[in-house]
Amino acid sequence: MEKMATQREQDAADYLKKHKIPELLENLTSMLFFYRPEKPREFLVEQLELLKISQQSNINGPSLFNKANLDAVFGILDPANQKHITFAQYKQALTTLGIKDINECPEGVNEDRISHETFKTEASRGLQRCSATYEKL
Repeated sequence: MEKMATQREQDAADYLKKHKIPELLENLTSMLFFYRPEKPREFLVEQLELLKISQQSNINGPSLFNKANLDAVFGILDPANQKHITFAQYKQALTTLGIKDINECPEGVNEDRISHETFKTEASRGLQRCSATYEKL
């Protein structure tokens, strides 16, 4: 009996992983805490509809961070307004944003100077990969 329960638990865990259910719930919960909508159920339905549209039309889906947020993060990392950050800062910032699969060779890595545009591009792509909790069609 215990072996069967273990297999059922493994099957359930495999199902959740395959369909990225934990990531989906984490993204939706984070968005709820951040936006604190008056009608949370309607908000969740809207976010799921946006996610479905993004899957079907290959456009960016809902994300907790927008370009203004990314500009702010870069500004914190570049207080002297040099228009670039180090590769270590880039990696740490993307990790802090929750991006797991970071591009290890972004433009400017050889000079250890990651530009504002490169940072925003890589962060946007990484955030979209994180929020795309569906299989590509």
